[in-house]
Amino acid sequence: MKHYSLDEWMKYVKNEVDDDTREMFEDHLYSCDQCLDLYLLAVEEAEDELPVMADELNFTDMVMSKVQNQSQAVIIPFPTQKKPEKKKTVHKTAIFHYAVAAAMTILLMTTGVFQSLTQYAEGVKSTNFQEKKISVTEGLVDKTFAWMDSLESNNKEEGK
Repeated sequence: MKHYSLDEWMKYVKNEVDDDTREMFEDHLYSCDQCLDLYLLAVEEAEDELPVMADELNFTDMVMSKVQNQSQAVIIPFPTQKKPEKKKTVHKTAIFHYAVAAAMTILLMTTGVFQSLTQYAEGVKSTNFQEKKISVTEGLVDKTFAWMDSLESNNKEEGK
């Protein structure tokens, strides 16, 4: 990282550098504390040559009055008339939708649709338990025991 000398910072403070160099100096100040110290030292040394503001309060008041004048010029008054509110139709209200849902639920309950659905679900559930699939491992174990039992029974028959 290149560091700048005190003389270079003095030129920067006195505005004796071109715009590209000024931008390089400013970017460098973001990342280098050593050069920041040199810059602050250059500002202190050139403090007598820098322009002085006569009265800070006057400056602030002047800026605020200009801002206020500009903001008043930008304000666009809105019409004060209110637009007439349109009435919501009955079928667009939430209460209507709740009433329709409640009516449909009562209708389905009285006709027995929910009861037939639960019976159907229980039937499907019970058939799944009856058709329990045996895993490959259990099948191999069962066949092995059946084969061993058949061998044992054959040995007993030959022994008689």
